[in-house]
Amino acid sequence: MSAKKRKIRKRRRKGARKQGTVPRARIAMTARDRAAGNWFAKLVALQARLRAPNGCPWDREQTHDSLRKFLIEEAYEVLDAMDSGDRRKLAGELGDLLLQVVFHGILAEEAGEFSITDVIESVHSKMVRRHPHVFGSAKAATSAAVLKNWEQIKAEERAAEKRGDGSATNPETAESILAGVPNSLPGVLEAYQLTRRASHIGFDWESLAGVLEKLDEERREIQAVLPDAALEPRDGARVKAKSATPQLEEEVGDLLFAGVNVARFLGVDPEIALKKANRKFKKRFQWMEAAAVGEGKRLGDLSRARMEDLWDKSKEQDGRK
Repeated sequence: MSAKKRKIRKRRRKGARKQGTVPRARIAMTARDRAAGNWFAKLVALQARLRAPNGCPWDREQTHDSLRKFLIEEAYEVLDAMDSGDRRKLAGELGDLLLQVVFHGILAEEAGEFSITDVIESVHSKMVRRHPHVFGSAKAATSAAVLKNWEQIKAEERAAEKRGDGSATNPETAESILAGVPNSLPGVLEAYQLTRRASHIGFDWESLAGVLEKLDEERREIQAVLPDAALEPRDGARVKAKSATPQLEEEVGDLLFAGVNVARFLGVDPEIALKKANRKFKKRFQWMEAAAVGEGKRLGDLSRARMEDLWDKSKEQDGRK
């Protein structure tokens, strides 16, 4: 982080406290907290040692860019550990993910950009600032109220960052609450984050029935723009690429967007749900392949009817109908 940005952040916190919106958090430290801090300090020192001139050759070669894939991999391994139900494994995977944060902090410190202390101070200050109902005088009796305040505070923070000071935000110049959703996110995650943020300020369906109706509406719109021949059975043939018009692409996008909202409305993360569905399909399909080999054939050589029969049998292996 540049010296200019650090000054901006400091002024913003100071200005917010002066307005009485973000008081200094007085949080009692326990033996657990001190032990965690001690081990965290050891981890930071360890990683710095690995990066030292007489440290590990591999660690010394790494950059922010080279570590990107590991950051993503470790995050997904944490999710897999959650699904496994093995709490010891989950603790280990969370440690691996934490190491990535420390590693990036050490790299930034070496480059004179920011330190791991800045990383921790940043999130600590952010959590205090975004919980005025705990550390200030704001009121938020429900989770919905908390989330609504959270998104509005985030929008004010982004606007202040853009202005380069810590002044309060004028509603007329406040940045969109959707501005912080990265364009680089995969489509499913982006749709989830966009609509989740909008829902936090009350822009949402009133019931699940409304979301499901939207899903059905989008299905009907796809059907309306498809050529008639595309709806006829043609020995498994798909709609030809030339039929995939810009309008059809848009309608399919709307259908997927509606599906993401069904998941969000039900409190399901669509990315995680889709990953699980992918793994389930892979497991069942590979069972079908093995079953075909057991019959002395390749799966692709079987008839469509036999494939469907094997598919039903693969579901039975999961205890599902």
